[in-house]
Amino acid sequence: MIRFGPAGIPLSCKGRTLKDGIEDVHNLSLSALEIQMVRAGAYPRPAEEEEVGMTIRDIQEDFVVEILRDGEPISDPEEPIGEEDDLLFMPSPVANTFGDLAGIGHMAQRMDVKLSIHTPYYMDMGGEDELTYSCVDSIRHAGLILDALDGDIVVTSLGIYEDGREPESVEEHIYDNMGAIVDWWKGCGLKPRLGVEITGQQDVFGSLEQVLNLCNDIGDIVPVINFSHQHSRTNGSLLEADDFLDLIDQVAPYCKGGIHTAFAGVEYTDGNETRLTPIKKGDLKFEPLAEALQEIRPDCTVISTSPLLEHDAMYMRIIQERVLTKKAAKDLKERRKSESAAAAAAGE
Repeated sequence: MIRFGPAGIPLSCKGRTLKDGIEDVHNLSLSALEIQMVRAGAYPRPAEEEEVGMTIRDIQEDFVVEILRDGEPISDPEEPIGEEDDLLFMPSPVANTFGDLAGIGHMAQRMDVKLSIHTPYYMDMGGEDELTYSCVDSIRHAGLILDALDGDIVVTSLGIYEDGREPESVEEHIYDNMGAIVDWWKGCGLKPRLGVEITGQQDVFGSLEQVLNLCNDIGDIVPVINFSHQHSRTNGSLLEADDFLDLIDQVAPYCKGGIHTAFAGVEYTDGNETRLTPIKKGDLKFEPLAEALQEIRPDCTVISTSPLLEHDAMYMRIIQERVLTKKAAKDLKERRKSESAAAAAAGE
């Protein structure tokens, strides 16, 4: 199945909650929604007396994502809160409370809307300072939230080469930090997949080769194809259906559970993305990708990161349906031609 959906709550949605966004996506005949963790900060506060003995699912005052006990995070949502515990709460959450997530996830399943989460777009996993620790927490918290929603995949980028740091040092820290996250992920038994996205800047870790090497070396990480980023980073390499097929073929073996992708129009210079545009602009066209997807029919999600969000998600769905109709008509024509030829041969 090929799913389409927006990166965030649809622009046309009257409400701005995740529940509103899921309902709107469904009403637009789309079937995917990528939650955007734009403000992902979590801050400690003391547990209130009446919260002792509760779990984070029971708290109704704010969105608590973890318990802090003696300075160490406890990620189990079934863990009772102790008298001396602190609670990590998110001022800008994806729902009113952590306990609301299960119901929202059930609603998404009923409406056949597959959920994913994208971590903040500025990530630095290549260091060992407070910024990196905050980025690690953003990925962990995204995993906990999406697990409670019973969603599909957490998508993240990883790190930048700057501040005078040696590329080898940045990559070493990325590997160490991602390895630790994967170990924690498995230890918590989180069901969503952890995805690393191809990036669109030369000074950011995330070329296709780097992402695939990371998947090979660490394991339990899924490559995420951002077609706009790949097109920019390779100076416009995605032009024909075969270009998209080659890229998908390289990524598909790592993507048990389906291929997760993003698409938008894009402007770029010297291998660097400058800005995303509506799909009808620029030299990255959706039609060749639609032809490639129709040829191999993968289990695939395509997220619109275009400034037009749901409009371009619907546009891609329509183009995909046109390609399907065109191929079905062609196959029918060829079958009738073959049947006519066989009938004529039998008559002779």
